Amino acid sequence: MKHTILIAYFFVVIAILYNETANAQQTFFDLNTIQKIEIYFAQSNWDFQLDSSKIGNDGYIMAQWVKINGVVLDSVGVKFKGNSSYDSTYLKNPYHLNLSKFKSQSYQNLTSIKLSNCYADPSMIREVLSYNILKNYMDCSRSNFAELYINGSYIGLYSNVEDIDKQFCSNHFYTSSNTVIKCNPANPGPSQKSNLKYIASADSSAYFNLYEINSTYGWNDLKNLCDSVTNHPTTINTVLDIDKTLWMLAFDNVSVNLDSYMGVFCQNYYLCKDNNNIFNPVIWDLNMSLGGFPYAGYSISSMGTLTVANMQQLSLTQHSTDTYWPLINDIMSNAMYKRMYIAHAKTLTTEMFASNYYQTLASQMMATIDTAVQSDSNKFFTYSQFQNCLTSNTTSGSQIIPGISNLMGARVSYLQSTADFNYSQPVISFVSNNNPSPNINGTVTITAHVTNTNTSAVSIYFRFNNTEEFTPALMYDDGNHNDTLAGDNIYGVSFTMDYPTLQYYIYAENSSAGIFSPQRAAHEYYTITASIPVAVPGQVVINEFLAKNISGTTNESGVFADWIELYNTTSIGLNLSGLYLTDNYSLPTKFAFPSNTMIAPNGYMIVWADDGTSTSTAIHANFKLSENGEELMLSNGSGSVLDSITFGVQTSDVSMGRCPDGSGAFIFMSTPTFDAHNICPDDGIITPNKTINIVKIYPNPASDLLTIDLLGATAMHNTTLSIFNLQGQLLFQQEINREKTSLDLNTFAKGMYIVKICNDKNSLVSKFAKQ
Repeated sequence: MKHTILIAYFFVVIAILYNETANAQQTFFDLNTIQKIEIYFAQSNWDFQLDSSKIGNDGYIMAQWVKINGVVLDSVGVKFKGNSSYDSTYLKNPYHLNLSKFKSQSYQNLTSIKLSNCYADPSMIREVLSYNILKNYMDCSRSNFAELYINGSYIGLYSNVEDIDKQFCSNHFYTSSNTVIKCNPANPGPSQKSNLKYIASADSSAYFNLYEINSTYGWNDLKNLCDSVTNHPTTINTVLDIDKTLWMLAFDNVSVNLDSYMGVFCQNYYLCKDNNNIFNPVIWDLNMSLGGFPYAGYSISSMGTLTVANMQQLSLTQHSTDTYWPLINDIMSNAMYKRMYIAHAKTLTTEMFASNYYQTLASQMMATIDTAVQSDSNKFFTYSQFQNCLTSNTTSGSQIIPGISNLMGARVSYLQSTADFNYSQPVISFVSNNNPSPNINGTVTITAHVTNTNTSAVSIYFRFNNTEEFTPALMYDDGNHNDTLAGDNIYGVSFTMDYPTLQYYIYAENSSAGIFSPQRAAHEYYTITASIPVAVPGQVVINEFLAKNISGTTNESGVFADWIELYNTTSIGLNLSGLYLTDNYSLPTKFAFPSNTMIAPNGYMIVWADDGTSTSTAIHANFKLSENGEELMLSNGSGSVLDSITFGVQTSDVSMGRCPDGSGAFIFMSTPTFDAHNICPDDGIITPNKTINIVKIYPNPASDLLTIDLLGATAMHNTTLSIFNLQGQLLFQQEINREKTSLDLNTFAKGMYIVKICNDKNSLVSKFAKQ
């Protein structure tokens, strides 16, 4: 929301606006710019308080303000973080800043900032370099560099790493409320591992010292996952994302990242359960990657200390038969998974290390931070050691930290000499489709030319949007699947475009090796986009908005932000690309919708009016709504207005919405209906005092049976239940006369569906997913 600014603060405001404008082009994780973070503590003994909190309850100390690239936020939570990287005697400890701990606020839509102190790394770049390699192959934190000042004193150069928080989970895994497990033992040791090994005849409390739960629940989820990994390896694909697991293990092995699942403690990774109830591994804490941590572990009692030569020749199948690494056992004992793992390891080695891309990136990073490193009097190594970190080993106590290129040059030579890297892979070429822009419900055929493969070993993995898991299906070279002639090495498969997008990749293998197309799959994939009509006046309207959100629904960052709800009045999906929102009629193109922004038939869409950045899971307009009243307009930017409203002073947590949806006049709504049917005074199906969604649908997502609960509305007359797909096609319809109805979903394909319940008083709309 916007607040009235007193004239007395005019010059302060101008200065703040100037700073914001000057930094508008600088994103917080821009790799080419060092971020400047300043903390001011009013308390003179702030360091003692932080140490005491770290040793005690690990709580936050309030900083009077934090300034990030010139933008000031007051009342920020600050604490020390880290295990081996923290010490009360250090002048340069790692920090965790919680921007919203004491006040609802964020910076560039972020509420959490984690700063690592480059401990045990003479290069100062290991963590940032590793994340910027890893990001090409799996979901991981963004990372760059920051200079930290406290009460005006320069503390030093830090790596700035994106937190694995609710916002990260929402952005990457499409839920912020599911189980999140941090795999770090409380007291790591050879016998204290976060290795996903099932603990027989024990309840979930046996896992308390080996893992952390970063969600409101999850211990039983973890126990069930460990049971699958240890005792039922053939089922792990039903509980764990296999492709991300393969990329994690390939990265850890190739880059000699042993402070990880592959090392002695099996630690430093998260497991985030997505909206499909599948766990996704996320690598964490890369400050000792690239050989900085030499402990591989060989048994329950061994640290397994490696020399630099040992690390250069670390086996691709490390721990493949050691029962204390059950996840690696599962992958290496499954012939297809192992071939996929080797294919990923080969791609990573070729693209990032054999090409010397990592050296180019490392040199660029070192040039960016050179001056900051020289000025950092609290760093753990000398400036000379920093300058020579690529080619020279560094002695630190009893440990030798390898020069990065010294390690990886020899490692590439070793990997390229292994039998696994030299097996003849299939060749996938000429991946194409016969209809690059099909109509909805049209047919598209995908073909690929594949050689050196087994006849039945070419598969396509497909899904219809980012929120789904990829599903495998065979491709055929039999002349019967639009694949031209039988036996000509052209494999084909056809799909009906029931959805706006189709995403896919191809995997082929023979008895020795496998290969993906694209080779970075499933992180990268091919996409076919259907031709969708663009919304015109009368089809999409402003349906509801809340301009003073104090305690209602929060955005994915946990912030009580203003929001605008749009409504599609038609029974077809519509594209909002080319449309604009504004809070100023004289600036009609203030916010442009991202490309291929789709709104479902008879569906709702939320736009957060919080001056944030749009993501793959949420749309954020670059303005806020004024609680004192202003204008709001949806248009095509060139004179065609789809909808508009001029509103007056607003009340806390009271929205304005149309009654009925899509066509009625705006009224004040003491119970906002975020992303749902508006509750109007004359609603005849549901009583007005309901504060939850009008229709409760569970479980959602569902697999076999769906229950539709009308929440107390019984003995209704002439009420019809209808199910539509996202293109508005009617798939099911029946009359209902009771509060709860169960629906068999076995005849429904996987995907999203619209539920519509109508009688002579009104219509109620909701959504569900079939998995």
